[in-house]
Amino acid sequence: MKPIPFFVAASLLALASPALADTIRVEPGADAQSRLQSALIDAKPGDIVEIGAGRFDLTDGLSLDVDRVTVRGAGPSATILSFKGQKGAGEGLLVTADDVVLRGFAVEDSRGDGIKSKGANRIVYHDLRVEWTGGPKASNGAYGVYPVESSDILIDKVTVKGASDAGIYVGQSKNIIVRNSLAMFNVAGIEIENCYGADVYQNVATHNAGGILVFDLPNLPQKGGHSVRIFSNRSERNDTPNFAPKGNIVAGVPNGTGVIIMANRDVHVFNNILGENGSTNIFIVGYRNSFTDTGYNPLPANVVIGGNMHGRAGYAPGPQFEGGAEMLAAMGSVPPIVWDGTGSNIRVTDKVPTLSLGLTDPKARATSANPAVVDLSQGAEPAMLAPIVLPQSMEAAIR
Repeated sequence: MKPIPFFVAASLLALASPALADTIRVEPGADAQSRLQSALIDAKPGDIVEIGAGRFDLTDGLSLDVDRVTVRGAGPSATILSFKGQKGAGEGLLVTADDVVLRGFAVEDSRGDGIKSKGANRIVYHDLRVEWTGGPKASNGAYGVYPVESSDILIDKVTVKGASDAGIYVGQSKNIIVRNSLAMFNVAGIEIENCYGADVYQNVATHNAGGILVFDLPNLPQKGGHSVRIFSNRSERNDTPNFAPKGNIVAGVPNGTGVIIMANRDVHVFNNILGENGSTNIFIVGYRNSFTDTGYNPLPANVVIGGNMHGRAGYAPGPQFEGGAEMLAAMGSVPPIVWDGTGSNIRVTDKVPTLSLGLTDPKARATSANPAVVDLSQGAEPAMLAPIVLPQSMEAAIR
């Protein structure tokens, strides 16, 4: 065998060895906007963009479109990207590349979404904070972390506060894990929307309007959301009044809800701690608005609720909770689990009252004659959903 020429061997080694990747370091100070954006533009696949400790006062959004780049700060309390002076209305950071790792920094006060990734497969969000520091306001950005239209997503150890739509949102994506994260003072704490296959576990959703949402909406390229497991979370004290801008779908989320499942199928909610939610702990509903999408199914199906610990609920139903005041007057409190009555194969084995509103059409209005406490524990035992498994490289990236 002929020996490989030196220059060929060196080229192959450079492609194979991450040790030869460059680290581009950016420190705070004058002209931080252009220096940080230049680093993201100049990065090559395999590089690390290292953002130093300190505050970066930025006037425009940042973007990254290079595959296999790690953006790393000194920690979410040490490296702060402040967009308080942002002139445009876009996101703080936009990622449109594959195999990207974002870790160890904070994004504050962006005019639009905090961190958005679109069409970015195998993306990792780890040890991040996104916050609107002025508290809950309709003028805050819609989403904190916002991966969409992607496959293989890991959100781990992320904190989001103050989003006017959803703090942690994953939309129209596949194969998702959201874990070890904190969502508070958002309209929706954590939202999985029009997704196929998600595990949401060991998170805390508190002081939002709604804690954890699993939604499916019409008129989107990917619909028919399914196969979502919500387990081992705490969704408690979701007591912030809904501050979403009028017209947003989440403007209809009743404040004081722990978990909402809307128009999804194969959703399992188990081993969570739920309580101090003024409307109800778990709300299962069909999609109520009019739509023209002929391929859309507005009804929930194959929903399994079991093994959850329920604290107090239903003592102060939010104004968006239709009929809540009447139920409160008639029953003394709204039960911890409420189902609108639409859909099929709804199974509840939690040992708490479950209220059915008795609807067959989700657009109908519940009346005092409809609601009844029902036993939904006798349905057929469903097949277990398989755990989500991500590529090993994604887990290795946060060790």
